[in-house]
Amino acid sequence: MKPTPELIDRIQSFVCRGFDHTFGTPDIEGKEDPEWRKVVETGTRLWLDTGDMGEAEALWVAEFSALTTNNTLLNKEIQKGIYDKLVVEAAEMIREVQPGLDESTLILEIAFILNAYHGLRLVEKFDANVSVELHTDLAQDVERSVAYGRRYFAICPERFIIKVPLTPAGYLSARRLRAEGIPLNFTLGFSARHNVVAALLTKPTYVNVFMGRLNSFVADHKLGSGDNVGEKTTLATQRALRALRDEGRTESMLIGASIRSGDQIEDLAGIDVFTMPPKAAAEFRANPPAQVSSRVENDPEISLAEGVNLDDFNGSTLWEIPDAFRACVDALLKLDIETLTPEDLQQHFQASGFGGFLPAWTACEIETISRDGKIPKLDTWKARLASGELGLDALMNVSALQSFATDQAALDDRVRSMLQGVPTA
Repeated sequence: MKPTPELIDRIQSFVCRGFDHTFGTPDIEGKEDPEWRKVVETGTRLWLDTGDMGEAEALWVAEFSALTTNNTLLNKEIQKGIYDKLVVEAAEMIREVQPGLDESTLILEIAFILNAYHGLRLVEKFDANVSVELHTDLAQDVERSVAYGRRYFAICPERFIIKVPLTPAGYLSARRLRAEGIPLNFTLGFSARHNVVAALLTKPTYVNVFMGRLNSFVADHKLGSGDNVGEKTTLATQRALRALRDEGRTESMLIGASIRSGDQIEDLAGIDVFTMPPKAAAEFRANPPAQVSSRVENDPEISLAEGVNLDDFNGSTLWEIPDAFRACVDALLKLDIETLTPEDLQQHFQASGFGGFLPAWTACEIETISRDGKIPKLDTWKARLASGELGLDALMNVSALQSFATDQAALDDRVRSMLQGVPTA
């Protein structure tokens, strides 16, 4: 069941009630910090990756310009119970305006309210841009992703950046939202080729490399130390995007995401954006280097275990963009993209010999991936990775999406538990 136009309007008013922020005047005034200034001077924008108001306030300085939230970070805030009263009030309002709304849509609407309301609180305190993320149930649905993306933007066009996950449907829904001028953070990217396709097809404001998870995959499976896998991918992506920008083919910028340590901030200085968990930001600030310079032209070495090579897990798909792949993308751009379905995208790459880039996952495979957590189990996928049938970027992408879906489900379950005492009409 769809929310009625009346309900959509009431939800926007409900979320924005009491929000009278004067843009340009944060509640907290960040002081200038010379150590963070060194990073900014390399060309990097600094964002904090947290939904925790206290953590962000403790670290906030004038050089920071945005915050990112996601399904996991929002769930942490919801589980604290700070929005329990808001949930009940929201449910009562929704059931009054649209009696008989089915439970799944009701919970989706309340999750939307929580994400938007928390985002507005961050805007009000820091007067910063804030990334707000679509519900994971929308990840494979173009029409609903577009609809909810528009609704987020309408709530705070001055500061909200809409996070759309990298999926076949995400590529298309993000393209439509960008055509309307809506700023986008196209999330869950794991390779240079992931983001080159996004930059050319979708043209989002920002794309991502989740570098820490890449390092963890290699380290956790004893394929090597894990050092520099994510860094090499991120730097290769930055160079590829810079080349496309120089050619006038895109304006997309790169976010270095899933940062795990303060050292990575120095090692990747010069990329477009860092979104830093508080722990990594605090580590950098506690032990800043004497000098910081751009590392964009750096190409760090990958240390693999004895007897292991990149082909064993299709690792080079993270940073290599073969000419044949570029030709495949160019051919895609010549199609009538507005008529394409997510399945059409998958079939295009399959027909061009790159079926492992956007594979069609079975329900059984998704169940296995979800059970394994955010770092997929190598033994399950080793043969398909080694044969080239499956890209490591694709496997890491779907694993990340399912880990976020698990946290989204925990948030939804808390909401569901509080609805039992709320009148149904």
